[in-house]
Amino acid sequence: MNIHNKEESISSEQLKQDRFFTKIDENHSALFVRQSSKLIVTFGNMDDERDASLDSKPWGFDFVQKQGWSILGIRAIKSIWYRSEDVYNFFDKLRDEKFYDQFDDVVFYGASMGGYAAAVFSSTAPNSSVVMISPQATLDKKIVPWETRYRRAWNADYTSKYGYGPELVKAAKDVTLFYDPYEPLDRMHAEIFMKNPNVNAFKAVFCGHRQASLFAQVGILKPIILGALNQKLQHKEFRTLIRNRKKSLRYHKAILDALVKNNRHKLIMRHVDAMKNYGLEWKPMASYRRQARLNWLKSKNK
Repeated sequence: MNIHNKEESISSEQLKQDRFFTKIDENHSALFVRQSSKLIVTFGNMDDERDASLDSKPWGFDFVQKQGWSILGIRAIKSIWYRSEDVYNFFDKLRDEKFYDQFDDVVFYGASMGGYAAAVFSSTAPNSSVVMISPQATLDKKIVPWETRYRRAWNADYTSKYGYGPELVKAAKDVTLFYDPYEPLDRMHAEIFMKNPNVNAFKAVFCGHRQASLFAQVGILKPIILGALNQKLQHKEFRTLIRNRKKSLRYHKAILDALVKNNRHKLIMRHVDAMKNYGLEWKPMASYRRQARLNWLKSKNK
C-alpha cells in the first residue's frame, strides 16, 4: 500500500489504481480496494477509537470484501464527526476527479457518527445510495439543542462545507435509514431525515442505538444489510427478520425498562413470564416481577 502523510494530497493517478491507502490527516485514513463495479464507501464510528491506528482495516472491510464489491473505507480514530478540512478536501478531490464514475453503483454506508458522514459525503456522488444506522443529522446545537450526547464533538463547525446531513442527502437516489423510535434522540434525528422523500425508514423497535450489534447477535445483520446495500430490502422482509430480536436479552431489557418507566406493572409481570417461555435466563428477572407485583397490589389498594 502507498502511504501518504497529511501534507501530501492523493494524486489523480493514484485514484485510478486498483488499490491505494492514504493518511488523510492525523485522525483519518482511507483504504481503497477495487473488486467490482459496485463501490461501498464505509465510515467508521466511535468504535474506531479502540484501535487507534490509522493503518487498521476500516469499518465493514471484511464484510464488503466477501461480497466481491469494491470498498473505499474511511477510518476515524478521533470522534470529531469527520469535521476536518483535510477530509473535505479528500472528498472534493474524489468528486472533481470523477472517481465515482468508474463504478456502476455507489453506496455510502455508516452507523451513528459514520451514518452522519455517509449522509454528508454522499453529496459528492449525486444519484448514489445511502445506508445509515442511527445517524445524527448534525451536532450543531442551534439546530439540535436537545442532543446531549457526544459532548467532545459539540465545538466543531457544522455550518461550513459538508455540515448538514438532511440537506446534503437530498442528492442521493435512495436512502435507507434504520432507527429505534424508542430511543428519543435517535428518533428526533431520524425524523429530520425523514422529511426528505428519498428516505426509506425502517423501525428497529427496542433495538437501541447500537442495533447493528443486536442484529449480529441474533443472526440477522447479514440479510438486512445485504438487502439495504443492494437497494432490495422490503418492509415485509424486515418485519419478518426483526422478529428474531426476541432471542436477544438486550431487546427484552429495553422493553422492561420502558414498562418500568411508565409504571405498567401487569405488563412487566407478563413480559417476564414471556421471557421465561423464550428460554432466557437473567438473574434480575425475578426481582422485576416481584417488584411489579408489589406495585400492582399497592395500586389496587389505593
